[in-house]
Amino acid sequence: MKRVWALIYGVAVYLFFLGTSLYAIAFVGNLGVARSIDRGLESGTLAAVLIDMLLLGVFAVQHSVMARPGFKRQWTRLVSSRLERSTYVLAATLALALVLWQWRPIPAIVWNVSGHPATVLRIAFWAGWVTVLIGTFLINQLELFGLEQVWAYFRGREFHRPSLRTPALYRIVRHPIYLGFLIAFWAAPVMTAGHLLCAFATTGYILLGIYFEEKDLLAAYGQAYLEYRRRVPMLIPFLHGPRAAESGQGTSPEQLRGISQKSCSVLRRMGPKIQWVESYVTGDKVYCVYIAEDEAAIREHAEQGGFPANRISEITSVIDPTTGEV
Repeated sequence: MKRVWALIYGVAVYLFFLGTSLYAIAFVGNLGVARSIDRGLESGTLAAVLIDMLLLGVFAVQHSVMARPGFKRQWTRLVSSRLERSTYVLAATLALALVLWQWRPIPAIVWNVSGHPATVLRIAFWAGWVTVLIGTFLINQLELFGLEQVWAYFRGREFHRPSLRTPALYRIVRHPIYLGFLIAFWAAPVMTAGHLLCAFATTGYILLGIYFEEKDLLAAYGQAYLEYRRRVPMLIPFLHGPRAAESGQGTSPEQLRGISQKSCSVLRRMGPKIQWVESYVTGDKVYCVYIAEDEAAIREHAEQGGFPANRISEITSVIDPTTGEV
């Protein structure tokens, strides 16, 4: 019976999220809803700014804190790991609903465009939301919003973290969902002060969120994500900053620490059949030395850790300065 209730819970949370998200699109676009980013509860300008910033702060803190691995480890002592993602989605949706319910418009006009520029901005607005939608499906929307986890529990199966996938839009930018949000929030033919406040706050939160999210992704996927980050720009398509190999900076100590932690975590699960001796880091490659039962163990470690294993060779002998001594 627990599995049935878990499935009902996961589906109900998803439907709540879906309905709130559809309202949020109408809210940002002022599309026929009673309360929107430019229509609704009235307050003085200073009060509106303070209330809106508080609302956005609640939303940002909930998203950031509950998404961190350390919080998840503590949280899953109280909430089943099978329901952790659905519970996160529920909390996020409640925080979003609070923003939509209590938002205070600030009607002062910042810009007001018409004609063809306005048409372009309206098209961009919808293109942004379509980008968000496509981005969620490309990385498995059901897993992202907790449905796959509760479905696996209902079927009596274990849920495993998916491997790093970078299809379609993810080959152009690393964060197409965030890019879609930015486009949707900034593409406004009529930009009020309240809308501008929301757009600035959203942009700041997204940039900060990407910083923490990429640290988590690096810890989760190791070298595979590091190489992906070198190949693909963060938010602006086709815009590459100086790559580590080209700039001569190499891999940062923080990145190496994340790779090492991920590798050690996998090794503990695999047991004594494989031992990592050390690795040598060059500008764009990492050479690892293992003591392993066979090649399959090394490939298993690479697959579980998200490390590319382009070539595996057996060490047949070792030479050093003492080899030449008589």
